[in-house]
Amino acid sequence: MSRLPPLSTPELSLGPRFAIDRRMCVAANRWGGRRAVGVFFGAISRLGDGVFWYALMASLALLDGLRGLTAASHMALTGLSALLLYRLLKRWTRRPRPFRACPGVIAHVPPLDEFSFPSGHTLQAVGFTVVALAWYPMLAPLLLPFTALVAASRVILGLHYPSDVLAAIGIGGALGSLALWLGHLALPM
Repeated sequence: MSRLPPLSTPELSLGPRFAIDRRMCVAANRWGGRRAVGVFFGAISRLGDGVFWYALMASLALLDGLRGLTAASHMALTGLSALLLYRLLKRWTRRPRPFRACPGVIAHVPPLDEFSFPSGHTLQAVGFTVVALAWYPMLAPLLLPFTALVAASRVILGLHYPSDVLAAIGIGGALGSLALWLGHLALPM
């Protein structure tokens, strides 16, 4: 758990939109302070670091031959694009993480990088899910709840504001859709 002192940031006084974002962040983070909740969402977040997605890509490639390998490659290229995009956005926006800028928020797990906007875990999860479901719609009962849990974990663990996660959902959805369009994927009817 990180208990670094809050940073002074002008964003905290920018009006009601940020106040709501902050209040939601504090409330979710307090909920994450419960041991069972923190352990559960910490595990989800860890899986969302890549372990879950790499295992899924490997499984698709092993279990479905050339089609699975093609789908896994499509996911991997989408993931690489997402990684580059969210790193660029984080350097450009430089938004401090909530546990650094918002009194009452603690990081229940260590962050992977310094900045908050957008949530890379969420962006990756949404992008991977969009592409994977285009290839394998039957995976929706597994991927949609997992992706939602990854997104929620980022706020509950004190690493992101809700707006970081919502923006990442939009960016990840757009990126996944663009990856499908660029891949000229012929979806089975």
